[in-house]
Amino acid sequence: MSFPGFLITGTDTEIGKTFTGATLTLAFTALGRRVTPIKALAAGQEPVDGRWVNEDVATLHAVQRLGLTEAQVGPLQFREPCAPHIAAKLEGRHIEREPLLAAVRATAALGDLALVEGAGGFRIPLAEGWDSADFAVDLGLPVILVVGLRLGCINHALLTAEAIRARGLRLAAWVANTVDPHQPHVADNLQALQAGLAAPCLGHLPRFPAPADPASAVAHLNPAAVAGLLA
Repeated sequence: MSFPGFLITGTDTEIGKTFTGATLTLAFTALGRRVTPIKALAAGQEPVDGRWVNEDVATLHAVQRLGLTEAQVGPLQFREPCAPHIAAKLEGRHIEREPLLAAVRATAALGDLALVEGAGGFRIPLAEGWDSADFAVDLGLPVILVVGLRLGCINHALLTAEAIRARGLRLAAWVANTVDPHQPHVADNLQALQAGLAAPCLGHLPRFPAPADPASAVAHLNPAAVAGLLA
């Protein structure tokens, strides 16, 4: 059985899924929802004050308002910054389907709207016979697609949308996130994406200087489109 929320996936890795998820967490919280942001699998940790921290998990943990722990936000974390199945192998661990799904559902139950971020793009290996697309089907959530604006993004976005729908999932909306600030013909790309994806665009996020603050990105969302997801 699913729960209220959305799965956040992307056209690739490192295209702003976590930043977008944090921005949407703040936007939905402002609309009165008790949002549980969840980074289901996180690979890549750095030592901070004597403990291992994943930057994406820390980013999502910082914007939640429910008193969640970092372990609840990021239920499965690995040290090496690589594909999760490789990171798990390096640590002699296994990504187990039911325990991971149970952990995500347990955190989601602490609020009334979950934003579950997948790893990498829409389809990467997790365990033998099970990948991140299967994980999305297991959760059964409508999908928000983060499109990293750069050369090739139209192809990547349309193929991802096709894969989402082929698995019986609904593409609820998409967000344009600027990866290459020097990309030409942005308006034309956005027009092609809107036509091809056939789903509401929640906003176009510019390239923010590091460290980027999700609160500053909320103003770049379309309030009506964001509220429409909750209707």
